[in-house]
Amino acid sequence: MDFGYTETQAMIAASIRDFAKQHIAPYVMEWDESQTFPVDLFRKIGEMGFMGVLVPEAYGGSGMDYHDYVLILEEISKIDGAIGLSVAAHNSLCTGHILQFGNEAQKKKWLPKLATGEWIGAWGLTEHNTGSDAGGMSTTAVEDGDYYVLNGAKNFITHGISGDIAVVIVRTGEKGDSHGMTAFAIEKGTPGFTSGKKENKLGMRASETAELVFDNCRVSKDNILGEIGEGFIQSMKVLDGGRISIAALSLGIAKGAYEASLKYSKERVQFGKPIASFQGISFKLADIATEIEAAELLTHKAAAFKNEGKPMTKIGAMAKMYASECCVRTANEAVQIHGGYGYTKDFPVEKFYRDAKLCTIGEGTTEIQKVVISRELLKA
Repeated sequence: MDFGYTETQAMIAASIRDFAKQHIAPYVMEWDESQTFPVDLFRKIGEMGFMGVLVPEAYGGSGMDYHDYVLILEEISKIDGAIGLSVAAHNSLCTGHILQFGNEAQKKKWLPKLATGEWIGAWGLTEHNTGSDAGGMSTTAVEDGDYYVLNGAKNFITHGISGDIAVVIVRTGEKGDSHGMTAFAIEKGTPGFTSGKKENKLGMRASETAELVFDNCRVSKDNILGEIGEGFIQSMKVLDGGRISIAALSLGIAKGAYEASLKYSKERVQFGKPIASFQGISFKLADIATEIEAAELLTHKAAAFKNEGKPMTKIGAMAKMYASECCVRTANEAVQIHGGYGYTKDFPVEKFYRDAKLCTIGEGTTEIQKVVISRELLKA
C-alpha cells in the first residue's frame, strides 16, 4: 500500500494551499465575526475545479477520485473549516445526489452549473422535529397531475439562502415508511419555495445554515430524482459517501489546530525554555499527532473502498466517527497548549475549537455512527 501523494496530488495540495493563503486566510475572522457566506469565493473555487471534484469531465467536473477529494477538503479546512464544510456539502450532498441518482437529462441540465461553481447547491433532509429520525419527516409532496405540491420546511440546511438549487427529500407516502419518501431537485425562484431563518451558530459561521420553506410549491415530475418512494434510500447512500467528506473536514481542522500548537509550543518560552520541552506539552502533541495519523488512515481506507465500489457503510461511519472525535479532542488540547492566548481570537485555535464540534453532529451524530457501525457488525 502506497501512503504517499502522487505527483498530481502534490500539485493539487500546493495549488489549494496557495489559493487558501491568498483568498481565504486574510478574511477568516472577518467572515466568522460577521457570519458572512462569501459567495464569490466559491465561484473562484469552482474555477479551480473544486466544486465538481467527483463529477466526470463530460458534465463539466474535474473527474477526480475520493483520495483527491479528501486532500482538497483537508487543505481548505486547515485554514477555515467553514469554507471546507460548504465545499463538502456542495460536492457530496446536492451535487453528489444528482450525480448518483439523476437521469441523463437532469445531469446535463444541472451538473455543469454546479461543477463549475456557477450555481451553489443545497440538500435538505433534516426538519425541526426530525434530526436523527429523518424517516419521521412531516414535509409532504402530494401528486397533482404532472406536478407534486410540496408543503413544509427543512432546517439546518447548508446554503439554505444562497443555494441556486436544492435537493430535498420529502414524504410522498406514510410517515416512517422508508419507501414513503421521494427526492426532488428544486431551483431557486420556484413559486412557493423560499428561505427562512438563518441560524446564528457557535462555529462554522462562514458556512450559511438556514431553513427551506415550501408553501404550496408546485414541482414538475421532471424534477424527481430516481423513482417515487426511493428518496430516503437514496439519501442514506449519499450520506455514506458524504461521511468521507466530514472525516476529511475533521482531519483538516485537526491538522490546522495541531500545526498551530506545534508552532506555538516551540516559540512560547516559560521558565527559560520553550514549553514544547516540557512533558506536559510534548506528550499532548504526541497524543494528538498519533490520533490524527489514525484518523487519516481510516479516512483514506474509506476513500479507497468508495473508489473501488466496495461496500463502505461501516468503514465510512468509522472514519467519520473517529476523525470527528479526534478533531474535537485535538482542538481542545490546542487551546490548552496555548493557555490564555488560546481563549482569545488573536490565535487560530479559538476558531478551530468552535468549528470542530459540528463535525461530531453533521451528517449523522457520533451516536448515529455507532448505530450504523454496530448494525453492520451484527449482520448475519
